[in-house]
Amino acid sequence: MVWILIISATLFVAYANGANDNFKGVATLFGSGTTDYRKALAWATVTTLAGSLAAFFLAAKLIKTFSGKGLVPDAFVSNPVFIASVILGAGLTIFVAAKTGIPISTTHGLTGALVGSGLVAVGTGLGFSDLGKSFFVPLLASPLIAVALTVMVYPLFQLVRRFTGVKKNTCLCVGERVIPVGNVAVGENGILSVSQLKSLDVILDEKSVCQVQAVEVYSGSLAGIEIQGILDFLHFLSAGAVSFARGLNDTPKIVALSVAAGMLGLKWNIALVAIAIALGGIVSARKVAETMSLRITGMNHGQGFTANLITAVLVIFASRWGLPVSTTHVACGALFGIGIVNGKARWKTISGILLAWFLTLPMAALLAGVFYFILQKAGL
Repeated sequence: MVWILIISATLFVAYANGANDNFKGVATLFGSGTTDYRKALAWATVTTLAGSLAAFFLAAKLIKTFSGKGLVPDAFVSNPVFIASVILGAGLTIFVAAKTGIPISTTHGLTGALVGSGLVAVGTGLGFSDLGKSFFVPLLASPLIAVALTVMVYPLFQLVRRFTGVKKNTCLCVGERVIPVGNVAVGENGILSVSQLKSLDVILDEKSVCQVQAVEVYSGSLAGIEIQGILDFLHFLSAGAVSFARGLNDTPKIVALSVAAGMLGLKWNIALVAIAIALGGIVSARKVAETMSLRITGMNHGQGFTANLITAVLVIFASRWGLPVSTTHVACGALFGIGIVNGKARWKTISGILLAWFLTLPMAALLAGVFYFILQKAGL
């Protein structure tokens, strides 16, 4: 009975993780207009799945970190009630956030659930020093580092663009039509007014005006190849790297507790979790996708590429060294940085996300503690 509960709860966490996190790596592809939602989601699914499977070889340290060893006495690390309560508390927190379109951290949810179950199980015997060193420091530092790096790196990319003679222009997208209109200031939502269209001598019927959107593109070539094509290729590559890094970083965290309980073994756990993550993204990622892509900041192709590059580097580095950083925090931090440098940050959305991050840990802790109490009283 208990092993069925643990496996089911683990797959539930994995599904919720996919729903909340899968699109984060490709959010800039959709948000910058580089591709549409379906193609971005397909690329996220394939690359995240690859990262999840690679976790078996490259991210063993995170399995040890999230087993709870050092946080609670060793006797609890393999205790089925402790493990089930942690998984259920984290899973429910992440799933509710995904359904409401709020991008929260699986890492944060699991950390809070470990704390909540640990406090109910051992009280003051909880390993607070290990908690701060192994969990809180990386979680708090990573988004700040992402913001700082983005604010520093993007201006450097701008200098390189100007030095190489690459120009930034505006095009109007009307269905499949792309109309160049030169270097025109684009509004926050990439929409031009009817009067602006008339001033540009762009004549559209009334129905088309409602569908028009302005996007910034780059003109110029490198070695005979259009720079926009090169940038789009690199943008897809960086988005794939972020998704791969997310799968690499998150999968070990989810399987850690079921592995500690001796359920199914490492290979089966990773395979099932990888499939559940993919399904969660395919079925339930839309709301978080819209928040990440469209509501944090406006961005063009180059800005989206910069945010993805920073996110990929930080998350892959953290995974390699067993640091439990949050892909959500890093990706959002990079987007916050882009919003700062381009002046298009939507602070109402950003403040709502920050509030959700603040509440994730106590909510997961509370739920996990309640689940531990219930399961223990039930005699499971």
